Amino acid sequence: MTVFWALIAVTLVVAVADWWAVYAARRPVEYVFKPLTMVVLIGAVLALGDPASEAARWWLAAGLVCSLAGDVFLMLDDLFVPGLASFLVGHLCYIAALVNLGLDRNALLVGVAVVLVASLLVGRIVVLGARRTDRRLTVPVAAYITAISVMVACAIGTTIPVAIAGALLFYLSDACIGWSRFVGDFPQSRMAIITTYHLGQIGLVLGLAAAA
Repeated sequence: MTVFWALIAVTLVVAVADWWAVYAARRPVEYVFKPLTMVVLIGAVLALGDPASEAARWWLAAGLVCSLAGDVFLMLDDLFVPGLASFLVGHLCYIAALVNLGLDRNALLVGVAVVLVASLLVGRIVVLGARRTDRRLTVPVAAYITAISVMVACAIGTTIPVAIAGALLFYLSDACIGWSRFVGDFPQSRMAIITTYHLGQIGLVLGLAAAA
Protein backbone atom coordinates (compact mmCIF):
# COMPACT_ATOMS: atom_id res chain seq x y z
CA MET A 1 0.00 0.00 0.00
CA THR A 2 2.93 2.36 0.62
CA VAL A 3 3.90 2.23 -3.07
CA PHE A 4 0.26 2.76 -4.06
CA TRP A 5 -0.11 5.92 -1.99
CA ALA A 6 3.28 7.21 -3.13
CA LEU A 7 2.16 6.82 -6.75
CA ILE A 8 -1.14 8.54 -6.00
CA ALA A 9 0.87 11.47 -4.59
CA VAL A 10 3.07 11.54 -7.69
CA THR A 11 -0.07 11.44 -9.86
CA LEU A 12 -1.36 14.54 -8.10
CA VAL A 13 1.96 16.35 -8.56
CA VAL A 14 2.11 15.52 -12.26
CA ALA A 15 -1.57 16.43 -12.69
CA VAL A 16 -1.02 19.84 -11.09
CA ALA A 17 1.91 20.40 -13.47
CA ASP A 18 -0.45 19.63 -16.35
CA TRP A 19 -3.08 22.02 -14.94
CA TRP A 20 -0.46 24.76 -14.87
CA ALA A 21 0.45 23.96 -18.49
CA VAL A 22 -3.20 24.27 -19.51
CA TYR A 23 -3.63 27.53 -17.57
CA ALA A 24 -0.44 29.01 -19.00
CA ALA A 25 -1.18 27.71 -22.51
CA ARG A 26 2.08 25.77 -22.66
CA ARG A 27 1.08 23.06 -25.11
CA PRO A 28 4.50 21.33 -25.32
CA VAL A 29 4.48 20.92 -21.52
CA GLU A 30 0.89 19.69 -21.61
CA TYR A 31 1.82 17.06 -24.19
CA VAL A 32 4.23 15.59 -21.64
CA PHE A 33 2.34 15.85 -18.37
CA LYS A 34 -1.17 14.96 -19.53
CA PRO A 35 -0.30 11.41 -20.65
CA LEU A 36 2.27 11.07 -17.86
CA THR A 37 -0.50 11.62 -15.29
CA MET A 38 -2.32 8.56 -16.59
CA VAL A 39 0.85 6.47 -16.81
CA VAL A 40 1.59 7.06 -13.12
CA LEU A 41 -2.05 6.39 -12.17
CA ILE A 42 -1.94 3.08 -14.04
CA GLY A 43 1.16 2.24 -12.02
CA ALA A 44 -0.76 3.00 -8.83
CA VAL A 45 -3.54 0.57 -9.78
CA LEU A 46 -1.03 -2.16 -10.53
CA ALA A 47 0.80 -1.48 -7.24
CA LEU A 48 -2.32 -1.76 -5.07
CA GLY A 49 -1.95 -4.76 -2.79
CA ASP A 50 -4.87 -7.14 -2.13
CA PRO A 51 -7.70 -5.27 -3.88
CA ALA A 52 -11.27 -6.31 -3.14
CA SER A 53 -11.41 -7.81 -6.64
CA GLU A 54 -8.54 -8.73 -8.94
CA ALA A 55 -10.96 -8.59 -11.86
CA ALA A 56 -11.91 -5.03 -10.88
CA ARG A 57 -8.22 -4.08 -10.76
CA TRP A 58 -7.53 -5.31 -14.29
CA TRP A 59 -10.70 -3.83 -15.75
CA LEU A 60 -9.85 -0.51 -14.11
CA ALA A 61 -6.30 -0.67 -15.48
CA ALA A 62 -7.69 -1.41 -18.94
CA GLY A 63 -9.99 1.60 -18.66
CA LEU A 64 -7.06 3.82 -17.71
CA VAL A 65 -5.07 2.57 -20.70
CA CYS A 66 -8.01 3.46 -22.96
CA SER A 67 -8.18 6.87 -21.31
CA LEU A 68 -4.46 7.35 -21.95
CA ALA A 69 -5.06 6.59 -25.64
CA GLY A 70 -8.01 8.97 -25.64
CA ASP A 71 -5.89 11.72 -24.11
CA VAL A 72 -3.34 11.37 -26.89
CA PHE A 73 -6.03 11.39 -29.60
CA LEU A 74 -7.81 14.44 -28.14
CA MET A 75 -4.57 16.42 -27.95
CA LEU A 76 -4.58 16.14 -31.75
CA ASP A 77 -7.47 18.28 -33.01
CA ASP A 78 -8.31 16.12 -36.01
CA LEU A 79 -8.66 12.87 -34.04
CA PHE A 80 -11.77 13.65 -31.97
CA VAL A 81 -13.71 10.54 -33.03
CA PRO A 82 -10.88 8.07 -32.24
CA GLY A 83 -10.50 9.84 -28.89
CA LEU A 84 -14.23 9.53 -28.24
CA ALA A 85 -14.11 5.84 -29.16
CA SER A 86 -11.16 5.23 -26.82
CA PHE A 87 -12.98 6.79 -23.90
CA LEU A 88 -16.18 4.91 -24.75
CA VAL A 89 -14.32 1.60 -24.54
CA GLY A 90 -12.67 2.88 -21.38
CA HIS A 91 -16.06 3.46 -19.77
CA LEU A 92 -17.13 -0.06 -20.67
CA CYS A 93 -14.04 -1.26 -18.79
CA TYR A 94 -14.89 0.98 -15.82
CA ILE A 95 -18.42 -0.43 -15.79
CA ALA A 96 -16.99 -3.96 -15.63
CA ALA A 97 -14.66 -2.91 -12.80
CA LEU A 98 -17.49 -1.35 -10.79
CA VAL A 99 -19.76 -4.37 -11.32
CA ASN A 100 -16.98 -6.60 -9.99
CA LEU A 101 -16.84 -4.48 -6.85
CA GLY A 102 -20.50 -5.31 -6.23
CA LEU A 103 -23.62 -3.20 -6.74
CA ASP A 104 -26.45 -2.44 -4.36
CA ARG A 105 -29.75 -2.64 -6.23
CA ASN A 106 -31.40 0.33 -4.52
CA ALA A 107 -28.33 2.51 -4.91
CA LEU A 108 -28.11 1.49 -8.58
CA LEU A 109 -31.72 2.62 -9.10
CA VAL A 110 -30.83 5.97 -7.55
CA GLY A 111 -27.88 6.16 -9.93
CA VAL A 112 -30.11 5.45 -12.92
CA ALA A 113 -32.47 8.24 -11.84
CA VAL A 114 -29.55 10.68 -11.45
CA VAL A 115 -28.13 10.02 -14.91
CA LEU A 116 -31.56 10.16 -16.55
CA VAL A 117 -32.05 13.66 -15.16
CA ALA A 118 -28.53 14.67 -16.23
CA SER A 119 -29.11 13.27 -19.71
CA LEU A 120 -32.31 15.26 -20.09
CA LEU A 121 -30.79 18.50 -18.77
CA VAL A 122 -27.34 18.33 -20.38
CA GLY A 123 -26.87 15.26 -22.57
CA ARG A 124 -29.80 16.05 -24.85
CA ILE A 125 -28.50 19.58 -25.51
CA VAL A 126 -24.98 18.29 -26.25
CA VAL A 127 -26.30 15.66 -28.69
CA LEU A 128 -28.37 18.29 -30.51
CA GLY A 129 -25.31 20.55 -30.64
CA ALA A 130 -23.20 17.72 -32.06
CA ARG A 131 -25.87 17.09 -34.68
CA ARG A 132 -25.83 20.75 -35.73
CA THR A 133 -22.03 20.68 -35.92
CA ASP A 134 -21.80 17.47 -37.93
CA ARG A 135 -24.66 15.00 -38.33
CA ARG A 136 -22.15 12.15 -38.42
CA LEU A 137 -21.30 12.87 -34.77
CA THR A 138 -24.85 12.37 -33.50
CA VAL A 139 -24.68 8.61 -32.94
CA PRO A 140 -21.08 8.49 -31.56
CA VAL A 141 -21.78 11.31 -29.08
CA ALA A 142 -25.10 9.77 -28.00
CA ALA A 143 -23.42 6.38 -27.55
CA TYR A 144 -20.66 7.96 -25.48
CA ILE A 145 -23.12 9.77 -23.23
CA THR A 146 -24.96 6.50 -22.71
CA ALA A 147 -21.74 4.69 -21.75
CA ILE A 148 -20.56 7.30 -19.24
CA SER A 149 -24.09 7.53 -17.81
CA VAL A 150 -24.12 3.78 -17.14
CA MET A 151 -20.67 4.11 -15.57
CA VAL A 152 -21.91 6.84 -13.21
CA ALA A 153 -24.99 4.79 -12.29
CA CYS A 154 -22.78 1.78 -11.50
CA ALA A 155 -20.44 3.93 -9.40
CA ILE A 156 -23.40 5.12 -7.36
CA GLY A 157 -24.48 1.50 -7.13
CA THR A 158 -21.22 0.55 -5.38
CA THR A 159 -22.09 2.97 -2.51
CA ILE A 160 -18.35 3.80 -2.27
CA PRO A 161 -18.26 7.60 -1.71
CA VAL A 162 -14.90 8.28 -3.36
CA ALA A 163 -15.82 6.19 -6.43
CA ILE A 164 -19.12 8.06 -6.72
CA ALA A 165 -17.33 11.40 -6.47
CA GLY A 166 -14.81 10.29 -9.09
CA ALA A 167 -17.50 9.18 -11.53
CA LEU A 168 -19.47 12.41 -11.08
CA LEU A 169 -16.35 14.52 -11.64
CA PHE A 170 -15.57 12.51 -14.78
CA TYR A 171 -19.13 13.13 -16.00
CA LEU A 172 -18.76 16.84 -15.25
CA SER A 173 -15.50 16.96 -17.19
CA ASP A 174 -17.07 15.35 -20.23
CA ALA A 175 -20.15 17.56 -19.94
CA CYS A 176 -17.82 20.56 -20.09
CA ILE A 177 -16.10 19.12 -23.18
CA GLY A 178 -19.40 18.50 -24.93
CA TRP A 179 -20.82 21.88 -23.99
CA SER A 180 -17.74 23.88 -24.98
CA ARG A 181 -17.34 21.99 -28.26
CA PHE A 182 -20.94 21.71 -29.45
CA VAL A 183 -23.01 24.31 -27.55
CA GLY A 184 -20.80 27.24 -26.60
CA ASP A 185 -17.40 27.75 -25.03
CA PHE A 186 -17.10 29.39 -21.62
CA PRO A 187 -14.25 31.08 -19.69
CA GLN A 188 -11.53 28.72 -18.45
CA SER A 189 -13.31 25.75 -19.99
CA ARG A 190 -10.05 23.86 -20.52
CA MET A 191 -9.12 24.28 -16.85
CA ALA A 192 -12.55 23.05 -15.75
CA ILE A 193 -12.23 20.05 -18.06
CA ILE A 194 -8.73 18.96 -17.06
CA THR A 195 -9.05 19.40 -13.29
CA THR A 196 -12.33 17.50 -13.02
CA TYR A 197 -11.02 14.84 -15.39
CA HIS A 198 -7.89 14.06 -13.39
CA LEU A 199 -9.69 14.20 -10.05
CA GLY A 200 -12.39 11.94 -11.46
CA GLN A 201 -9.89 9.34 -12.61
CA ILE A 202 -8.09 9.46 -9.27
CA GLY A 203 -11.43 9.06 -7.48
CA LEU A 204 -12.23 5.90 -9.41
CA VAL A 205 -8.81 4.45 -8.52
CA LEU A 206 -9.26 5.38 -4.85
CA GLY A 207 -12.63 3.64 -5.02
CA LEU A 208 -10.82 0.39 -5.73
CA ALA A 209 -8.59 0.99 -2.73
CA ALA A 210 -11.54 1.88 -0.50
CA ALA A 211 -13.33 -1.34 -1.42
CA ALA A 212 -10.39 -3.46 -0.27
